[in-house]
Amino acid sequence: MSQAPTPTTRRRELPRALRPFGVPAYRTLVGALTLSLLGTGMWLVAVVWQVIDLGGGPVQLSQVATGAALGAVVAVLFGGVLADRVPQRLILMGVEASKALLIGVAAWLSLTGHLELWHMVVLSVAVGATDGFFYPAYTAMLPTILPPAQLLAANGVEGMMRPALMQAAGPALASAVLAAASPGLALAAVAGSQVLAVVGLSLLRVETARREPARGDIHPMRAMVADLREGFAYMVRTPWLLGTLLFACGWVLLMMGPIDVLLPFAVRDHAGGGPGEFALVLAAFGVGSAIGSLAVASWRLPRRYLTVLVFSWSVGSVPLALVGLTSQLWVMVAAVFVVGVSSGMGNVIWGTLLQRRVPPALLGRVSSLDFFVSLLLMPVSMALAGPVGEAVGIREVFLVASLVPVLFGVAAWVLARMGRDEVAHPLDRTIPEPEHTLAG
Repeated sequence: MSQAPTPTTRRRELPRALRPFGVPAYRTLVGALTLSLLGTGMWLVAVVWQVIDLGGGPVQLSQVATGAALGAVVAVLFGGVLADRVPQRLILMGVEASKALLIGVAAWLSLTGHLELWHMVVLSVAVGATDGFFYPAYTAMLPTILPPAQLLAANGVEGMMRPALMQAAGPALASAVLAAASPGLALAAVAGSQVLAVVGLSLLRVETARREPARGDIHPMRAMVADLREGFAYMVRTPWLLGTLLFACGWVLLMMGPIDVLLPFAVRDHAGGGPGEFALVLAAFGVGSAIGSLAVASWRLPRRYLTVLVFSWSVGSVPLALVGLTSQLWVMVAAVFVVGVSSGMGNVIWGTLLQRRVPPALLGRVSSLDFFVSLLLMPVSMALAGPVGEAVGIREVFLVASLVPVLFGVAAWVLARMGRDEVAHPLDRTIPEPEHTLAG
């Protein structure tokens, strides 16, 4: 007679990437995150067509995009301080509720014919600011829900969900609404998705923030400045963290501008493609990122985790050189796909390292510094890519952008002594996991 499976055996039969789903609170969080990312994906398309519907062109779209980036840059460091002081669930609920209210008002103005272009610029600044509060709170909250051994898988799931929902499902749903109705109704659908995310987060039960509020005799601004100073001090005195962030600065500066600004021209001028072909190349990056994230989620954290991280981001950028050298569309698609895979793998490992090695009381601020660094140089990269591409040529820009990160990676690995650090701080040891099953 066969023996009924025990909870332990049922848990062990689950693929590694699915084990976090055995925790009920994580399932609730993923449900809310799905709705939030779906709304973000719809917003990315709805805002463009709303600006166009109002008579805007490239300049107005640029103002809207710049406003969103500016809002996030200004807010993210404060978001990190807040994430270390306030229960993260309340922050996430506040973010989603604020987005629902802001976008809902814009939808009402659009449907009643009162929306103007300057409204969209102000709206994008506010929506960008909410994103600056979301990332630190989510990063700091995840370790309160899951044991350390499951964080890699959870970050891999998130890394897979983001491109799937923000670059595929969300834009597709918004496009369907736009085809059937109007930009105003698409904005209303975005607001509705954020409302449902708030409902999901309200059902979440997690630990509160790890730190007590500042003493009542300390001015809030002084307390905030002290918190920021503490976060920066930790970053500066932690070689592996500082080295990786500086390397990421260089990677963003070299890579993001060519991908976002020059890639469409490479597809048009070198491969004779149009909007459809460009969309195919972009989709290859998103699919590759999702596959890379899912693959890492299915593995154990490598023993040489810092080496693998730097290798993924630096050597993984090399195939981008083919975009500048080839005239074949399929080669571009394959090259960008590989870059997406390596980028997704590195992102998942990086997020897991922050949650495993940064002290819990500092995690919100350190993750906000990570987000701040990425956002700070992204506009610079985009601003430089066009003029430099015209001055020296697209091929040359893609060659430099793909090969120089390897030098940056080697320098960061050597100067921060990452090989010695990862051996001294192993994270690949087996950690006992609670006996959760999908039944919860």
